[in-house]
Order: sequence, then structure tokens, then C-alpha cells
Amino acid sequence: MNKVFLILTSGDVIIHQEASFPYAINAKKHKWMEEVRVILWGPTEKKAAEDKNFQEYVISLLNAGVEVIACKACSDDFGVSEKLEKLGVEVKNVGTLVTEMLKEGWHQLTF
Repeated sequence: MNKVFLILTSGDVIIHQEASFPYAINAKKHKWMEEVRVILWGPTEKKAAEDKNFQEYVISLLNAGVEVIACKACSDDFGVSEKLEKLGVEVKNVGTLVTEMLKEGWHQLTF
């Protein structure tokens, strides 16, 4: 199975600019993987809602065809669910989703 999901928890923008975002975009663009999902979880949700530069990276993921999902519980706690949805991010409970993907054999990368 050639499917990958990236869990982005770090609030460190540099790691995402240099590693997670480029990998996700290239994996989709060059068809390294059939499906590519990015899950914003915790601090990255707050960063995506408040930082214009980070938002541009999220939009570039979406424009490349990468599915971007945010954890509803965390985004509700931060009060940013609506901002993320306006950005084009799907906001939903991800605990079950992550478990299902792992059981299905998806590859996982964590940043």
C-alpha cells in the first residue's frame, strides 16, 4: 500500500518549511504515494490559524492535492476550528482516523 500520512505537531516552522511540507507536496506531485494526508495536531493548528506564512504553506499543500485535516478536539480547545475550516482544512476527530489508517497499513511520518 502506497499511502502516507504526516502528523504535524511541532510548532517549529523551520521543520515544516524544510521537511514536512516539501515531502508531502513532492510525494503527491511525483506520485511517490497514491494518497497523502497531512494531519495538523496541537500547536500546528494554532500556528496555521494565526501565522500568514504558515497558512501559505497549508494552502500550497491543498493546491497540490494533499488532504489536510486538523484535530477537532485540539482546534476547539484553541478556538481556531472556524479559521482552519475557512482556510480549507477539514476539521474532525482524528484519533479514530489515525487508528484506522494504521490498521489499513498506511505509512506514518511525524514532525
